[in-house]
Amino acid sequence: MHYVKLGTTGLDVSPIAIGAMTYGEPDRGHPVWSLGEEDARPLIKHALEAGITFFDTANMYSLGSSEEILGRALKDFADRDAVVIATKLRHPMRPGPNGKGLSRKAIMTEVDHSLRRLGTDYIDLYQVHRNDHATPLEETLEALSDLVKAGKVRYLGASSMHAWEFAKALHLQREHGWARFASMQDHYNLLHREEEREMIPLCLDEGVGTIIWSPLARGRLARAWDDAKSTARAETDGAYADLLYSPTEEASNRAITEAVGKVAEAHGVSRAQIALAWLRRQAVVTAPLVGAGTIRQIDDAVASLDVELTDDEVRALETPYTPRHDWQGVSDEAELDAIRARVPGMALK
Repeated sequence: MHYVKLGTTGLDVSPIAIGAMTYGEPDRGHPVWSLGEEDARPLIKHALEAGITFFDTANMYSLGSSEEILGRALKDFADRDAVVIATKLRHPMRPGPNGKGLSRKAIMTEVDHSLRRLGTDYIDLYQVHRNDHATPLEETLEALSDLVKAGKVRYLGASSMHAWEFAKALHLQREHGWARFASMQDHYNLLHREEEREMIPLCLDEGVGTIIWSPLARGRLARAWDDAKSTARAETDGAYADLLYSPTEEASNRAITEAVGKVAEAHGVSRAQIALAWLRRQAVVTAPLVGAGTIRQIDDAVASLDVELTDDEVRALETPYTPRHDWQGVSDEAELDAIRARVPGMALK
């Protein structure tokens, strides 16, 4: 395994990260597709044995169960100082006031809960899991910086938001001398490249590394477009999946997945390997988050590191792309409803 730096920091991470949203007890508020501890532990162990050292979770995943499962597995199978643990906060963890968001109170409370569940003294990468528009940005950024000074957090990261919002945050951090965001966790894949317009150029200019969620477009890039294969997750994604891949873009999506299939056949590898190899060609991408539910998916992700695409193959993969609806920065159901109402052909659920 060849390790890479996270943005312009000195932090070494594996170029494949495990997305631990897949792991969490189903009875802890997560959909039926999440894997409980007995099924998750062998996958985490296999990832470590393959050289993967980068693991991403969030406090909200199965209401803390994901953090607990990941923390216990890493304690049993890994040297804590050799792995990079990333987690996130923002979404509701309990009803009532201060049960969600990015206020100073919420941040100071949730970091301690995450540390306890992960069974560690520090978090390597602590990320805001979307913006909190109900809290002054300065309050959030200063509180996060205080966590770094306190030694509870090593690096800070952000997740999907508008580029202008991220630029403002980076400006405020520089102006006040606060710890800066080292990473942006973003939605980026062959079927959704809107971040190439503003966010990715911004990250390149600011030296921010990107960590990619949904690198296989919820599995669409791993199979033929007409493949009727369905999973429990696909059946429960509902309107959120409609926002990501609207029926109005089906022709383009079909052409892209067909191109992925042709390139995969030429290389004699899986479609998933081609989609991940394409991401690795993008200079700003530090690592894709692979929500592996099987050993094979982990092996596929690692094998993608050996796939080298030609310029002609990249053009074939990219040419069918058409503009998508911009929904980055969406942070709650009310905003989702507003977008669904104005997107033609969107299923209103």
